[in-house]
This record gives sequence, structure tokens and C-alpha cells, in this order.
Amino acid sequence: MRVSAIDHQQGFGHWSWVALSRTSQAVVIYGFLMLVALCVTYLVSLNDTHTLRGVGIWAKPMKFMAATALFALTTVWLVRLVGQDIDQKRSFQWIAYLMVTTSLFEVAYITYQATQGEASHYNTTDPIRALLFGVMALAAVGLTASQAWLAWVIWQSRSSAPMTVTTLSVLIALVLTFGLSTISGFLLGANQPPPGPGMVLTGWHWHQDIRPSHFLAVHAQQLIALLGLLSVYVLGRFASTGLLIGTSLYLLVWFYLTRLGMAA
Repeated sequence: MRVSAIDHQQGFGHWSWVALSRTSQAVVIYGFLMLVALCVTYLVSLNDTHTLRGVGIWAKPMKFMAATALFALTTVWLVRLVGQDIDQKRSFQWIAYLMVTTSLFEVAYITYQATQGEASHYNTTDPIRALLFGVMALAAVGLTASQAWLAWVIWQSRSSAPMTVTTLSVLIALVLTFGLSTISGFLLGANQPPPGPGMVLTGWHWHQDIRPSHFLAVHAQQLIALLGLLSVYVLGRFASTGLLIGTSLYLLVWFYLTRLGMAA
């Protein structure tokens, strides 16, 4: 694999609505519908003081709605960054289908459980809820696997020209999203976080809580790609070196937070 020393890709990708494929348009609409659901849920939460394990009952649905919207919109953005008409391929249609169905199931079940005043995660009080908790885990793997699949499609579609730093950052972002999320996701599934509100906004805890490292894992999708763009604009011909150093530091932070989250 050859990496171009100078990246000639421009800006943040071409975002003209008519330039998007129907599949990309559908994914963008899905992302914005999640944002609408987030706003409605927030309004509902203002008049509902019920809590679960010391946290507002609607906090988890809102987090997942926001994350799903960002995940969907970022997927289209990454495809536009790479170009090569990736979103015109039939394989991208299946990737989008996998992404939407798995994320929609998670959000729908989490929201339904909130309406019942019950937890969705770690709820094994009866066989049905235990089964659905397991299905959520499979859905989460399927959701992040859509990114690994997209990375493979991009890799297979590459031309004989040297790979740009931007494209390389997208590939790294997609692969890390799947790999790190799968590891931290299973660790999180086996280690329920401590009760209580925790940190402001996020509700995380520094110890016995895998959620900080899981956040880095899932959002490698955006952060590594942004790191690639920043490297191109700031470092020029040294962009690939900056990307690799930045990615290495990212992995070290993820590993540190994972160890911290598993500490007694």
C-alpha cells in the first residue's frame, strides 16, 4: 500500500443533497429522525422525575438516539470523503440496511423499557428480557460490523494511485470502530457500571466503568477521521506520520481507560 505524501482531497466532502445516492439520502434522513426523537424525548423527560440506579429514566434513550444520529450521519460523511462512488454500490445498500436495523432495534427497545420504568441493559429478570439483552449485544456487534464492512468495500474499490492520507484515516477509523467497540462492548456487557450519576453530562465513573473507553471505541469513527483531516491541513507532507502517531496515542488512551474501567 502506497500513501500519498500530499492529500489533494478537499474540505469535508461534497455534501450537495443531489450528489448523494438514494441510500445515503435515506441514511441522512434516518439520522435526522433520530435527532427529532431525541428532542421529543428530552421534552418528555422534563416532566418525568423517575430514575433508575440514580439516573433519570430517559437519559439512556437520549444518549443512544444522539449516538445513533451521529453514527449514521458520519457514515455518509466518510463515504463522501473517500469518493469513488462508494455509496452507489449495492454493497453500501446492505451496509446501510444493517446499520439502520440494528441501531433502530437498540433505540426502540431501550426507549420501550424506559416507558415501562425498567432497565434495558443487564435486565435478566425473566427469560424474555434476558433474551432481548442478548439480542441487543448482537445488534451492537452488527452495527459496528457495518463499519468494518464499509472499510472492506473502500479497500476493494481503491485505485492504483497512492492512497491519500484522508482515505487512510477513514479506513483506520472504520476498522478501529469495529475492533475496539467489540472488545469494550463485551467488557461492558460483563461489567455493569456503578450506580449513581457519576460525572457531569456523561454520568460515567472513572473506576469500574468501561463506558469511557467504549466511548472512545465507538467514536473512533469520527475522531480518527478528523485527526486525518487535521494532519493534512496542519502537517502537509508529514500528514501520514502525524496520523499514525495520533492513532497510536489514541489507542494508548483507550487501553488506559479500559484498564482503569476494570480496576477494582
